[in-house]
Amino acid sequence: MAKTSPSDRLLSDLHQVVTDAESLLRATADQTSAGASELRARVQSTLDRAKSSLGEFQSAAVERAKAASKATDDYVHDNPWQSIGVAAGVGLLLGLLISRR
Repeated sequence: MAKTSPSDRLLSDLHQVVTDAESLLRATADQTSAGASELRARVQSTLDRAKSSLGEFQSAAVERAKAASKATDDYVHDNPWQSIGVAAGVGLLLGLLISRR
């Protein structure tokens, strides 16, 4: 089972909030008082902005992940022996930690 990062959980929670708010707006659509209509319009506007911001945040996060992946790939190709040394060192440390238990 893969762990989810805090930012993945945040995105998931925000998507759920937007979905729940949209459901609430649909459920109260038959209430026609001036106050309810005004509130629904404000909530819908806020939801639209939130969805837009969420999409932008998601796109930016994907771009940052791609850039980090590219930088890592370039480093490993430019410095293969250093990369092997670091990987061996991490493996040795993990082996020591596991064997101590």
